[in-house]
Amino acid sequence: MPRLYLGKILLRWCDSCHAPVLSGVCACGAPTRPVAVTPPGDARPAFPDDIERINRIFSEHFGAPLVPEGHIALLNKVPADDRMDEIVLGGAVVGAIRYFPDKQCWEPLPRPAAAAYLRPTKRYVVIDDGAIPSIRDGASVLAPGLVSIDPDVAEGDEVFILTRAGECIGVGRAKVDAATAATMERGLVVRTRKNCSSICVPGEATWEDTVASNEPVLAEYEAASIRFVREVAEQNPEKPTVSYSGGKDSLATLLVVLKALGPVPLIFADTGLEFPETCENVDAVTGLYGLDVLRVCDEETFWKEFEKNGPPAVDNRWCCRVCKLHPIGRLIGEQWGECLSFIGQRKYESLKRMQSRRVWRNAHVPQQLSAAPIQQWTAMHVWLYIFREKAPYNPLYERGLDRIGCFMCPSSDLATFEIIKDSCPELWEMWLAKLAGWQEKQGLSCDWIERGLWRKRGDTDEEEDSYN
Repeated sequence: MPRLYLGKILLRWCDSCHAPVLSGVCACGAPTRPVAVTPPGDARPAFPDDIERINRIFSEHFGAPLVPEGHIALLNKVPADDRMDEIVLGGAVVGAIRYFPDKQCWEPLPRPAAAAYLRPTKRYVVIDDGAIPSIRDGASVLAPGLVSIDPDVAEGDEVFILTRAGECIGVGRAKVDAATAATMERGLVVRTRKNCSSICVPGEATWEDTVASNEPVLAEYEAASIRFVREVAEQNPEKPTVSYSGGKDSLATLLVVLKALGPVPLIFADTGLEFPETCENVDAVTGLYGLDVLRVCDEETFWKEFEKNGPPAVDNRWCCRVCKLHPIGRLIGEQWGECLSFIGQRKYESLKRMQSRRVWRNAHVPQQLSAAPIQQWTAMHVWLYIFREKAPYNPLYERGLDRIGCFMCPSSDLATFEIIKDSCPELWEMWLAKLAGWQEKQGLSCDWIERGLWRKRGDTDEEEDSYN
């Protein structure tokens, strides 16, 4: 998949504090080093459910968990056919997990640095000492250099490459199974992956420690965003509001606006397809900060449009226009005529948001002047700021979701839908029934639902219609 650069990768690591830091110097005074994550590099914290998933995947495959208790772990989503998350530990990318929709399963993709955290008890090969130099240089494991192979190894498996002394000198993919390898006198046994060497310094830390390590840079980003909010509000007389979605970015935006302007009303577009936790978060936030919230809900229109045009798709997101933008426009017109809305848009989210102006009007909502106070923030800035402010964030993030929207958003990957199906079975069964009705009505292929083909229409991209 092509790499996508949306801005400078700001993620660094402090080996003294064992924590990610978003500047060249940690608050402790120690210099930091860059973490070589794949662009766009919008890494986020790994929450307990994420860590449980990672450890389950690695344990099932290699017989040992990857992430130790008490260590800071990050996940960095990278371009893939469906979903792949790099795993950062100790300031290094130690591997990844990749989802295969056709098999409905995850695969671990370790890097040599993973050996700093686990010793595999299965799916490994042991090589002769004479083969060590060539394999360190990226050569593959050939039969003459093979000492032993774990009997669990099947063709296509990811494996660790170990020396007789137990040192990991590489990782790769088995080209034959263990039984075949044991009979070979020549030929390729493991195709070594050419991973760049990386510094990995294991050590325990907490998220409270991480917030403290980033205090100077958080204060700097907060101050810049507060200045932006005040300048935009001074230059535009429209009623200031915050567009609140129940997600982390709109929450961070709200926190900044509260410090810049004081209490302002929230605008929440309830599509009728929201997670229950999202609506609960709206109530929690408005209650905690004593804010008014103006809600619009147009679920009936969604289902009428569905009956005419079928489900929304990544490239035909009529749902945002019909259920969010148009109702919001009507609300603003009735309430104030016009308003200024601060929106949690960030350039690291997508190419179009990176190219977006920081203050703009959407053609579908001309009554609304939009402004993005956290346009330059990464997901780590957002999360550390939320942790610092002890703000009530949506608990869905702790269950493996990395973005919050309608539960059946076509922009979600199939791995996310599996998580949603397990955690919200009633919602998912309802959606499957609606899809099945459209499938039968249109005479679509039997795998149209199973393969997620409903998410892609082939029409014009309408990402600009999304409403954060």
